[in-house]
Amino acid sequence: MKIINLACVLGLIIGAAATSAQETNAPASSAFADPSKLTEKAPDTFKAVFDTTKGKFTVEVTRSLAPNGADRFYNLVRSGYFTDIAFFRVVPGFMCQFGIHGNPAVAANWQQATIPDDPVKGSNARGTITFATAGPNTRTTQLFINFGNNTLLDGQGFAPFGKVVNGMDVVDKINSEYGDGPPGGSGPDQRFIQAQGNAYLKANFPHLDYIKSAAIVADKK
Repeated sequence: MKIINLACVLGLIIGAAATSAQETNAPASSAFADPSKLTEKAPDTFKAVFDTTKGKFTVEVTRSLAPNGADRFYNLVRSGYFTDIAFFRVVPGFMCQFGIHGNPAVAANWQQATIPDDPVKGSNARGTITFATAGPNTRTTQLFINFGNNTLLDGQGFAPFGKVVNGMDVVDKINSEYGDGPPGGSGPDQRFIQAQGNAYLKANFPHLDYIKSAAIVADKK
């Protein structure tokens, strides 16, 4: 039952970032503030590298697993959205969650920018990345990476679209001292993150880890 309760709260989550010598040129930093402009179709497969306060990890995306989720993730990464984004909910053995923007004005722009659900074609195995959901067709920007084999989530509409293929040891080190947020724990409250952004997090949870940047890895020709 504990896993089920945690899963129900997942709809309030996620974000990520990365840098690399092979990264593509991102659009202007303000591009991520307008969801209506971030609608490009993702490649069939691509990689995104995240540079975090614990180190770097790489996510490989397979669009056919969850096309709507893959497209949203691709546009968020390319736009520079995942800069100074907190891992605000880290539950050992379960998952780490991120994706609420640190600027409350930007976060507000994305709250209603939902994407349609994808059928669940893959399993929430260790290392997979999945959008959080608060119910049918409610995915926006919050994501989580599975620490364990959370197959229970497969039947609840959580559709993985990729997996960590390098640096899972880095993901394992993301600080979990604050644990779950309300109502199940005393960690960061997502309502306050939405309203106050990183100012709230850095004042009250100073040891959180963050995504410093994220980028799509350029294809080698």
